[in-house]
Amino acid sequence: DMDSTLISIECVDEIADFVGKKAEVSAITEAAMRGELDFNASLTRRVALLKGLSTEVLNEVYNKRLQLNPGAETLLDGLKQRHIRTALVSGGFTFFTDKLQTRLGFDFVLSNRLQINGNNLTGGIDGDIVNADKKAQFLQNTCEAIGATTAQAIAAGDGANDLKKMHLSGLSVAYRAKPTVRAQADIQINYSGLDSILHVLHATTNQTAN
Repeated sequence: DMDSTLISIECVDEIADFVGKKAEVSAITEAAMRGELDFNASLTRRVALLKGLSTEVLNEVYNKRLQLNPGAETLLDGLKQRHIRTALVSGGFTFFTDKLQTRLGFDFVLSNRLQINGNNLTGGIDGDIVNADKKAQFLQNTCEAIGATTAQAIAAGDGANDLKKMHLSGLSVAYRAKPTVRAQADIQINYSGLDSILHVLHATTNQTAN
């Protein structure tokens, strides 16, 4: 997951700040991540509020507001050293996932494409929305593509729309997550960084070896 898992922000909330609607959009985001709202409807509603914004705002958010969560780079480096393939799937936007794929070397990415007319956002999304079902299907398809089973996958997230993919995986990680996600995950990371996942892998490897 990207927003609030790999990175410290919810991109849609920060974009909305440029039209003075961050509080309104953040409230919708929070409710959706707690599982209180239909994700498709909530995202459509949030993105509609961005209509007319210049695409330059996306650069502003990426360059000035987006930060990786602690341990993100160490985690990705550690996974590569172990020859573990990586995938970033998000209910957020391709503008950000594409940049993070280049920056961190993810093997696979999937997210929503904001509809653009000229240099402005239309307030719409191109194609199907990446929701909980799409995230789970992406995990399944990615595993099949590399000849793995979902039981061999690790899935990390923080919101209700991550639960279906987490249930499919062999190890689910709730990263500073909503209560409903923490309650259903195999492990929780509430204080330390994402690189804590490497410690779990190390411990699991040692148990298997023994």
